[in-house]
Amino acid sequence: MKSGPVKSAVLHVALSVALSAPAWAVSVPAPAPAVPDQDTTQASVAGGNLVAGSASLIPLMAAEMEANHVSYVDAVATTSGGAAPKAIDDIAFVRQATESGRKEVDSARDALPQLKQPELKQIAEMLVNDHSGANARLAKIAETKRWPIPSPQTLEPPASGTASGDFDARWTAEMIAGHERSVALYRAQAAGGEDKDLRNYARETLPTIERHLAELRRLQK
Repeated sequence: MKSGPVKSAVLHVALSVALSAPAWAVSVPAPAPAVPDQDTTQASVAGGNLVAGSASLIPLMAAEMEANHVSYVDAVATTSGGAAPKAIDDIAFVRQATESGRKEVDSARDALPQLKQPELKQIAEMLVNDHSGANARLAKIAETKRWPIPSPQTLEPPASGTASGDFDARWTAEMIAGHERSVALYRAQAAGGEDKDLRNYARETLPTIERHLAELRRLQK
């Protein structure tokens, strides 16, 4: 029996099978494992699931956390007498409302001798009375809850005889601008204040401030 033809036939069949095999059946060497990047490793350790390049954000995140902590500490520190910590927006409202109320009382009282229009004089007297009462009520609420209130500031009264011909107009414009800010402040507190007593105070005082603003606008020239 001749082996030459048989071997040739076997080789031919084997070659045909090899050429017809799909490309994915060919063995491909596995890639070498990647060396972890140093920045990626540090970010993963510090942030858990941070991606590469995030390590540079860690100092910024730490600084922001520290700033938030300081703000909260400052808000708590402003509460005197061992009272419970109070939301900073309510404390800020007490400060702003007290300062603006005192300013409007002082401005109206100082303007009374210099105003020429009789109706403006009446409004100035109304501002002194209404804002003085509102300031006293706000101070009582803050005192009851042991919240801080700003200290009174001593203002120099205007020199006598210095009122110009347009003093009425300038004072009216100044009061309108101040009352517009007060209306916005009281509306925000009445709608979103945290403390119930302070919300009620803002809601009950707001109509008086809005009435002042309407009268001042009516008399503006």
